[in-house]
Amino acid sequence: MAVDLHYRKIGQGPPILILHGLFGSSDNWLSVAKELQHSYTLYLLDAANHGQSPHTSTFNYTDMVEDVKLFIEKNNLVGAPSIGHSMGGKTIIRLAATYPDIVGKLIVVDISPRFYLRHHDTILEALSAVPINTLSSRTEADSIVSKFIDDIGVRQFLLKNLYRTEAGRFLWRINLPVIRDQIENVGEALPEGSSITLPTLFIRGALSGYIEAKDESIIANHFTNYSIQTVEGASHWVHAEKPQEVVRLIETFLSK
Repeated sequence: MAVDLHYRKIGQGPPILILHGLFGSSDNWLSVAKELQHSYTLYLLDAANHGQSPHTSTFNYTDMVEDVKLFIEKNNLVGAPSIGHSMGGKTIIRLAATYPDIVGKLIVVDISPRFYLRHHDTILEALSAVPINTLSSRTEADSIVSKFIDDIGVRQFLLKNLYRTEAGRFLWRINLPVIRDQIENVGEALPEGSSITLPTLFIRGALSGYIEAKDESIIANHFTNYSIQTVEGASHWVHAEKPQEVVRLIETFLSK
């Protein structure tokens, strides 16, 4: 059953939906949304099991698609362009393949329709090592996670999922047990035979391995109207590292 997703709404003008990636939340896209808010109304969604959206017993694209479909219908956003990063990109691709009449132009950020091998085990091990029931501070959590992950930027991104309740204890915003148990689903490919005719822009980070040269033939197998733009100097978190370039690509694509 589809759930009501938490969201942030900013700006004025035609609507755009924005979907974050795995372990993220709606505020990951605030810097881009603030650049677009003078021309568009941005709806930044928290996926189920992320951010402030409900936790569920399942974690898969079938459910995520139904959640976004419900959001679009309840908020009268049929035909609005959608932006999705990584897991969010796979979600809007699957949404467009399943319900082509409900979405508009697609902007898919650093993800391909292909299958991805499971590769988040270190992150899951790091987060699972945090003693959430007895945790005393964010500093303690960072110290534990740093034993698994050297990159401070990645640690800061992941630990944004920690929050303190009014009673003073820490909790995860992500549904860590369900994501950990069903993580294979996040790499699932778009089903064979799926065809998407909507105008679609793929934005890839030049330093990321998520969209490689081999992916263009896979994209061409599913999409009849697409383009691929590369952002130099950016890794998988293209929108966080190069927000101005991403904003320019979005504005140019939507203005056509």
